[in-house]
Amino acid sequence: MDLAYKRLKSVTLAAGLALAAPHTFAQGFDTVRLVSTASGKDGGTVGTAVFFTDEYQGSDKRRTLVLPVLDYQWANGWFAGVTNGIGYNFSGSSQNQYGLRLTVDRGRKQSRASSLRGMGDVDAAAEGGAFFNHSLSHGLVLNSSVRYGAGDQHKGLVVDLGVGYSTEIAPQWYLSTGAGVTLVNAHYMRSLFGVTGAQSAASGYAVYTPGSGARDLRANLALTYSINQKTSVTAAVSASSLVGDAKASPLTQKRTSESGVVAVRYAF
Repeated sequence: MDLAYKRLKSVTLAAGLALAAPHTFAQGFDTVRLVSTASGKDGGTVGTAVFFTDEYQGSDKRRTLVLPVLDYQWANGWFAGVTNGIGYNFSGSSQNQYGLRLTVDRGRKQSRASSLRGMGDVDAAAEGGAFFNHSLSHGLVLNSSVRYGAGDQHKGLVVDLGVGYSTEIAPQWYLSTGAGVTLVNAHYMRSLFGVTGAQSAASGYAVYTPGSGARDLRANLALTYSINQKTSVTAAVSASSLVGDAKASPLTQKRTSESGVVAVRYAF
């Protein structure tokens, strides 16, 4: 396996886990993170991640989850997995990546938290979308993605914009940092942060009809140790802050949150 490829893969996996931490894979498809396959070969990763996060976005209660991690890339451009969904990268360039993909918004169960009683469930939904990533220089990447299909009426639109930087700070040690913003339409905002008349009667919350706009801002930091050529351990922390109508929602008990993840991955 090429040394440059191994280093790129390690820092990319670290960045992916760091950005996924705030929303615990439930909303972890904010960007697509792909690495160029070594010498045109297929490749993947498998592992386990432990997440420390909120019961739901805006909650002041915590929960811990243990989830499997599995991702695979084909040299012809196809990819599939927990981190990126299922999609196709049309670009053969290492500087630009763009394509289409299918992801799943896992919705929200009212049984997840006592503060959601009377709000009903937001069903899981398939999302169609597109992505574009651009490398400015070694280790610095601009990310963007669009997803459509989440929410009660499956009309939720989510646009994610972010920037990430990854570098080797010592032999076998890699540091990744990033920041991002999420923009959503009114359908998405009302499904996850709004309160209808029926929900108000059942839950006791005041009726609330949010509009479109920014949902949250976030920043993250991840440290990865490469045990050997194929096995790595990542520890990541992330901070996010709800903004706009999401911040003002009656369901929002805490506007800022901190999350963490510890993961072990094996490349094959």
